[in-house]
Amino acid sequence: MSTISATYAGNLRVESVHNQSGSKLVTDAPTDNHGKGEAFSPTDLCAAALGACAMTIIGLYAEKHNVDVTGAQMEITKTMSADPRRIGKLEVIFNMPDRPYTEQQKASIERAARTCPVHLSLHPDMEQVFIFNWKQ
Repeated sequence: MSTISATYAGNLRVESVHNQSGSKLVTDAPTDNHGKGEAFSPTDLCAAALGACAMTIIGLYAEKHNVDVTGAQMEITKTMSADPRRIGKLEVIFNMPDRPYTEQQKASIERAARTCPVHLSLHPDMEQVFIFNWKQ
């Protein structure tokens, strides 16, 4: 069985359904590529996938080692390149909650982020930057 079913709805819009859960999402072409920009673009989803995947792997590390990362926030910036049009750079800034993390925990959390499957799957020509802001 497929993971996702999708339908082209016209006007550069695609409606996708996650087959297992029934969750739906809509993508729209960005305004700089003839779209309306009324929803995530496919490349926006790639950027979101990188951040969400890295945070999920951090969460798995945190659960296994009894470290609380609840409330961590991310800011993700996507920079497009031309010729060919592609994502040139993704920057994920992790704003970690104010907790007394040890230096070992910080290093392990940062290392965990870089082992996420999306990070490891993206083309090496695309720059990926992870920045961690620790409040303490």
